[in-house]
Formats: sequence, C-alpha cells, structure tokens
Amino acid sequence: MKELIDPLKDSVDYVVHLGDYIYEYKNGYYGWGDALGRVPLPNKEIYSLYDYRKRLATYRTDLDLIASHQRFPWIPVWDDHEVADNTYRDGQSELNNTEDSFLRDGGVSVDQRKMNAVRAYFEWMPIRQVDMDDNLRVWRSFSIGKLVDLLMLDTRNYDRSITDLYWNTDYISNIANDAGRSLMGSRQENWMYRTLSDSAKRGATWRVVGSQIIFSHVDLSKVSNNPVNYDAWDGYQSNKNRTLHHLYSNNIENNIFLAGDSHASWVSDLVWLDEKEYDSATGKGSIGVEFAGSAVSSPCPFGQNITLANANNYSSIIQSSNSEMHWQDLYYRGYYELHFTKDEVVANFFGKRAHVRIACETYTDFDCTYRHTRYPEIPGMGDSDCELHRESW
Repeated sequence: MKELIDPLKDSVDYVVHLGDYIYEYKNGYYGWGDALGRVPLPNKEIYSLYDYRKRLATYRTDLDLIASHQRFPWIPVWDDHEVADNTYRDGQSELNNTEDSFLRDGGVSVDQRKMNAVRAYFEWMPIRQVDMDDNLRVWRSFSIGKLVDLLMLDTRNYDRSITDLYWNTDYISNIANDAGRSLMGSRQENWMYRTLSDSAKRGATWRVVGSQIIFSHVDLSKVSNNPVNYDAWDGYQSNKNRTLHHLYSNNIENNIFLAGDSHASWVSDLVWLDEKEYDSATGKGSIGVEFAGSAVSSPCPFGQNITLANANNYSSIIQSSNSEMHWQDLYYRGYYELHFTKDEVVANFFGKRAHVRIACETYTDFDCTYRHTRYPEIPGMGDSDCELHRESW
C-alpha cells in the first residue's frame, strides 16, 4: 500500500491512496505473511467474488489500517493488484482471454475476474460510483478551494492498451512508441486534458495528478535487462508526449504528479526530455515535479531481503543515470506527506526498515520543496530546492 499515513499523527487532512491496497497472491508467492503475523485469506490466488471480499476483510483486521480509515478521509484509486498483476483492458500477466489461460488459471474469464474485484472494491473502500452509467469509472477530480485541484486517474483497468506481461516484453518494447497506445483510453485522456486546462483557467495554484505508475522517464539500463519499465508511462511514450505537449503548449504550470506501484521512493522534475531545454541544477525548463512513494510493507523491487548498502548502491546508479531525478530510495518502507501553501509544496518521506513490525524504528525524512517561481525568459516554469535529512530513533 502507498501513502498510508500513521494513524496517530494529525499533520494531514486527507489520505491519498494510489492503489495496491491488496495483493491477489497466496501466502509466500510474493512476500511471507507469517513473518508479519498477517497471512492473507483465502490462502490461494484469488479469483471469485468471495475471494476478493475475504481478502479485503483480512486486510481490514490490521488495527493501524482500521485506525487510519477512522481518523482520515481517504481518496483512493486502484492500481493493478486490486484485480491482478499488470492488469490492462483485456487481461493480466497470468490470465488472458484464451481457452488455455481459462483452463490453467482459475477457470474464470478476464472480465468476470475484473468484475468480481471491482464489486468487492466498491463494497469495502470509501469511494462512490462516479458515473452511474459507467461501473468501471473511478477517475475523478477534487477541488480544494483555489489552492489544489486533484485529479485521480485510472491508468490500469479502464481502457489501457496491452502492457508488459513478462512473456511479451520484446513485443511491448517494439510498440512502446506507437501513437495508438493509451494508458487510459480516449475518453479519460481527453477528460484529463480538459480538467487540467479548466484548473489553470480558474486560477488554482497547484494541479495534483494521482497516476498510480511512474510518469517520469527512468533509465534502468545499468541495473536491469530492460532499459525502462514498460509497464509504466515509459511504455506508453505517445500518451506521455501528448500529456507533456498539452501542459507545455498551454503554459499549465505548477503540476505535481503522484505515483506508487514501484515500491520505491522517487523525486523527479517533470521534463519533456529532448524537446525542451532543462537545467537539472535549478529545475529551469521543468513544468512540475513528481513524487513517488514506496510501499508500506511490500518488498523492495530489487529483492525482499536486500541490504541497505546494496539498495543504496542501486539508488546511486539509477539517480546518476537520470538527470531529472533529484532523489531516490529503494530500501525504506513507508509513505510521504505533502503540505501545500500558495508559494510552495513540501514533501516529507517517512520510512522504516523492511519487514519490521515496530512502527518507525527508522525514520527517514526527505524535505523537498517545490517553489512557486517564475522565470521571466520562460514563463511558468518552476524551481525545485531539495535537501535530504536522515535520523534514527
């Protein structure tokens, strides 16, 4: 789970959850629940409506999670694992609309499994049906005075083109730049552009976009067999280009993208690489910033039992390979807070060592201030000022 605030704190007004509230796997397939005293039920990969209801009910036995729901208003959206890994419009990594997949993977169709998951999600999560004529729609927006407009996207289930399913990676790498590919479908994509434009016209100071997956380009070629994560925005380059074109061509500034999914923490400038001039030292040429959060208890993307030294080594390599990335952490599990004023946004990251049940045994505080500043020669571009602080309790 992402961005889950400590229920004993009173420093925020809302909890924004970007998905992966549950996982669909049996115990031991991805993480070991016995180590945390939390074995998921039913203890198998889930497919039926009963399965999804039971799994969500099991998660709600966590007292800290219950307290968070009681104390804070939540603004949630799903990622992929509320249904299944790397889900898209027509399938998932382990279930596709073929006879072979139907017989091998649960004896259920893709659409039926998705319907089961969606129904259980609406039963358990604090979310209303957005459109009575569209049962799958969860993309929506919130306005908080003239300070913040929040857009919550669905970059997974609604109308997403085929993604990396592990067995088709070469194919996805070849079509990643195809103009017809979309993370969200034409209807939602055009709604996003209209909403961003309307926000700027009404004079909202900040536009915040919850998009589940990493928007910024992340060069992984030195640490992975794949140069980028094709399951993120990097696998839908035309969709990303259309988004950046809309923001830059309409001078829509002060954009904050939020991401989860990657089980790592990231801070990057929003930049149209190879299209717009950019100064990494000052942030000049960027049109916003992206904050991405780790998981609360799910493992590091480079291994469940990774050491701090190895994690920091990977982080150093990734950060040095991406000029727009100002900070990255793979090791700590946790969440981050965003604090908005008219002049700045401050992000504070909090974490603990992986798979330690004592709350906040290790505290990581990363203060990144994105300042509301204008450059006279490039109107509307922002400035970022970041500093990292760590202390142990």
